Amino acid sequence: MRYYLNIGSNIGDREANLKKAISIFSRNKGFRASAVVESEPWGFVSANRFLNVGIAFDEDRLTPQQMLTVVKWMENEISLASHRTSGGEYADRVIDIDIVAVDNLSVNTPRLTVPHPHLAKRDFFLKPLAELAPDWRHPATGLTARQMLQAIEAPQ
Repeated sequence: MRYYLNIGSNIGDREANLKKAISIFSRNKGFRASAVVESEPWGFVSANRFLNVGIAFDEDRLTPQQMLTVVKWMENEISLASHRTSGGEYADRVIDIDIVAVDNLSVNTPRLTVPHPHLAKRDFFLKPLAELAPDWRHPATGLTARQMLQAIEAPQ
């Protein structure tokens, strides 16, 4: 299976945080990383801008649910800080790793939704994905990564 992940950081040494996460995944077959994208926080207010990078790799031994367990373990290895406030809102974070897509699979469980439910709204997901796999198609909408990016970049 081809996994597409997004790694983000908006506090601490953002570049070093990304490199640490990338180094763990870079051992996988077919590994590729996108250019780094800088963005405003999404879903909360913060003076700290995010650095995001998309990665793609092949992994046939782990199901998407198992990969989520690995991703959460990796986040905790880098930083134990929560991604949410005590009230449940998004918060600044040292590292955030999201499974954006897995091949053309649709997964919808209480723990994991793939493709990521906010994929079509987040340019910091779509820019890296469109660089890594411009013709990847969303299994529900049929739109490519490039088309989804163009839709949110188009003047309203």
